[in-house]
Amino acid sequence: MKEGKVYLVGAGPGDPDLITVRAVECLKQADVVIYDFLAAPKQLKLVRVDAEIIYVGKKGGDHTLVQDKINELLVAKAKQGHTVVRLKGGDPFIFGRGGEEAEVLVKAGIPFEIVPGVTSAVAAPAYAGIPLTHRKYTSSVAFVTGHEDPTKEDSSIDWSKLATGVGTLVFLMGVKNLPGITERLTAAGRDPKTPVAVVRWGTTPQQTTIKGTLDTIAEQAEAAALKPPAIIVVGEVTNLRDTLNWFEKKPLFGKTVVVTRARAQASELVDRLSDLGAECLESPTIKVVPPQDWSPLDAAIDNLGTYDWLVFTSVNGVSFFFDRLYEKNKDVRALKDMRTAAIGPATAKRLRDFGLNSDVIPETYQAESIVEAFKKEAMEGKKVLLPRAKEARPVLPEELRKMGAVVDEVAAYQTEQALENVDALIKRLEEGSVDLLTFTSSSTVRNFKAILPAERFESLIKGVTAASIGPITTDTARELGFKVDIIAQDYTIDGLCKAILEHYT
Repeated sequence: MKEGKVYLVGAGPGDPDLITVRAVECLKQADVVIYDFLAAPKQLKLVRVDAEIIYVGKKGGDHTLVQDKINELLVAKAKQGHTVVRLKGGDPFIFGRGGEEAEVLVKAGIPFEIVPGVTSAVAAPAYAGIPLTHRKYTSSVAFVTGHEDPTKEDSSIDWSKLATGVGTLVFLMGVKNLPGITERLTAAGRDPKTPVAVVRWGTTPQQTTIKGTLDTIAEQAEAAALKPPAIIVVGEVTNLRDTLNWFEKKPLFGKTVVVTRARAQASELVDRLSDLGAECLESPTIKVVPPQDWSPLDAAIDNLGTYDWLVFTSVNGVSFFFDRLYEKNKDVRALKDMRTAAIGPATAKRLRDFGLNSDVIPETYQAESIVEAFKKEAMEGKKVLLPRAKEARPVLPEELRKMGAVVDEVAAYQTEQALENVDALIKRLEEGSVDLLTFTSSSTVRNFKAILPAERFESLIKGVTAASIGPITTDTARELGFKVDIIAQDYTIDGLCKAILEHYT
């Protein structure tokens, strides 16, 4: 049996992209991942599908497993010969009890490695526009646990030295003890008018920041109902937030957007919207799968020489066609003198990935666009191969046949309803915390409506607008009862993001 090893890995402060390259490597090779509340779901997607993933809580004193049991779990899994990743929010050695876990591993004779993470003590202030040090303000900073009861007589914190001896103070896990912390600092000599900021859910789209002074911040935090997780920053540097606040000024900050696109294709849209500051809820309503029967496409590929045109209607159609072409030990040379057409720029771009430029690029499925794109082509008697979705709309083949073409439609793929994150989505709709739905095809609209309880449909989407990638998707959405206020003029992901941005700014 191979020797087990434990990696104590910092997951970062909340933004899933603030994870180190080394941490990503560890997650990808792990047999077992033991993670805390603050680890991001996006990071867990890096883990192998056959790995064991164990949640151990660690949320504001509410633990799924107490620390002793976590220690035992680490030792047991490593002794079974597993590569274990202990994924901890922030940095494992900054109030993360990583030192205690490492001591247990040493005692048990288990090899381990520490993978530092970006601590919220630094990252949350940075995302709030607060530099912890600045030549004009201070050259010293201290990290302090806010979890210790500041009123107890045997505090391990020397408040008299801390209050006046350090320029910037950062308290982690201190929201519940905020009144006691401010009282101790002022009693030890810190000016009651010292600026203070509290940052909740730092580095995430839910980030909230309030500013005050030592003598007002506790009351302000109570009025704002601030709860953990949050950090407290004490010092003159917090005044710089007024000019350096960047994250909370992103154009879509504070907006929650549902992305209904198939998971395999959603990343581009999620990344774009996240960069603009939105919180993205991935709720794929469809999944793209191979057709039930490959034989029609296989027969067409075997007879490619009989076709004059190869027409693609989507990125998926291009991908599945060429995957099958290669599966049959053929390559682009099999296309010989065939001409190609691709509906929309995204499909044309995907076609170029295989070394082919499209001869014709209709902008949309609309009949007028197709006629306009092909009007210079002599289509009478031309044989057209159209590999696309099994359930695709009939507009394109109908228009091509009107031009005299002979069209063979074959299924290159099909879509199925996906049921991912439905309960979480409905909960957010019930709370009224969803601002926008995004639809990138008519099938995403139909399947999204299908996953919502029919009797509660109107109440769940009340006040929620929708963004559509184009007029056909828009018509479907409106017919099914959705309020569509945002329609992309350029029927691409870029165009959809641009339309959303213009709507909100």
